Amino acid sequence: MYANAALLTVAKTATLLFGGILTLLSLRAYRRTGSPALRALTVGIGLVTIGAILGGVLHQLFGLPLRTGASFQSVFTAIGFAILTYSLYTDSPVPDRDCPSGGRTADD
Repeated sequence: MYANAALLTVAKTATLLFGGILTLLSLRAYRRTGSPALRALTVGIGLVTIGAILGGVLHQLFGLPLRTGASFQSVFTAIGFAILTYSLYTDSPVPDRDCPSGGRTADD
């Protein structure tokens, strides 16, 4: 039983660490570009990461049943993946911030 708890703790810690890094990197990219797709990517990765941690926190710290924690985790993960899917289909051009014409060329 303790080996399973240790493995779960290590896995959740890795999820928090790498999910946090991915969220931070996508947030930086969004701030640099202003792309709606990167904003959605940031939100989606953040929700998946929070959901993965939330299930364990609700069970361990607040004493809620494991089934409730797993349900919260599943809801956050599903919403996060839906937003991640949306981010792949978001196709709105962002004007070039460095170009005075807004990224347009003479051909536009």
